[in-house]
Amino acid sequence: MPKTELHDVLIIGGGLAGLSAAVYLGRSRRDTLLVHSNRSMAKWEADAQNYLGFPEGIDGNELLRLGQAQVTRFHVGLVEDDIASLKKIGDGTFRAQGGLHTYAARRVLVATGLTHLPPEIPGVKDCLGKSLFFCKDCDAFRVQGQRIVIIGHGNEAADYALAMLLYSPSVIIATNGTEPHWDADHAGWLSEYRVLVRRERICEVKHEEGQLQGFTFDQGERISVDAAFTTRGDIYHSGLAEGAGASLDDSGEIIIDAHLNTTVPGLYAAGCVTSANCQMIIAAGQGATAAQAINRDLFEECLREHRLPCFGTPLPDGAAGTH
Repeated sequence: MPKTELHDVLIIGGGLAGLSAAVYLGRSRRDTLLVHSNRSMAKWEADAQNYLGFPEGIDGNELLRLGQAQVTRFHVGLVEDDIASLKKIGDGTFRAQGGLHTYAARRVLVATGLTHLPPEIPGVKDCLGKSLFFCKDCDAFRVQGQRIVIIGHGNEAADYALAMLLYSPSVIIATNGTEPHWDADHAGWLSEYRVLVRRERICEVKHEEGQLQGFTFDQGERISVDAAFTTRGDIYHSGLAEGAGASLDDSGEIIIDAHLNTTVPGLYAAGCVTSANCQMIIAAGQGATAAQAINRDLFEECLREHRLPCFGTPLPDGAAGTH
């Protein structure tokens, strides 16, 4: 059986955090392998308007494609595989078991992200990223002046509705058949600003190629809708890190320090699987931060173990850099 190749760094996750880290580590001349499942949440964003450098916006799939091209330019390996388990073994290295291969590395960055949960309403998934959104910070700007529905029943839904009043006077909360459980302060604010709350179950979504037109409630009444935001919740893909011994917070996010270290030495985490505000550009920044920390960690280890790759040799007279 062939021996598993030991990499300097294994990055698990091919979204913006993982790709950004790979660029930095590749340019730092680290033997880096990025393993991804091709399921980044960026694929759901058809028109990212707040990612710096793209004044006309960019499709999330195109942003990922460009990121992968940039990564391969710096000789980082890209493999599509599903990692089932991750563990740290006795010599301090890590082993990741995928569906296709076993991977080994001195350091690991977990950038596996999260999945936003769409509402359980027939037909609503066709509207994801087009007229149904998860993030008001990302997408409220694009729905200014439209008829907006917030789907949810807790404090977060109330916050979304109140915040949307900066963008449109037509904001409704639809609890989709669930009794609201926001606190007294939020109830007071919703009343003060006259935000209508509909408690009926939404049984039908009318849309045209993903552009919302209306919701039908179970009593048969239909309301016109141009855009909706859902606050059902998130699933954090932190199981690999937890399986390797890393601590999670009460929400299931991986606990990290200022340098993106987890509670397991040599294991790092970045992006939406941590407590970072889940924005693509923030994930990319965290990936860069983690990569720099990993590179420094590996460098200091080489110094301690007296195994830098080569010794300096004076250049001959007349060679570049001697003047």
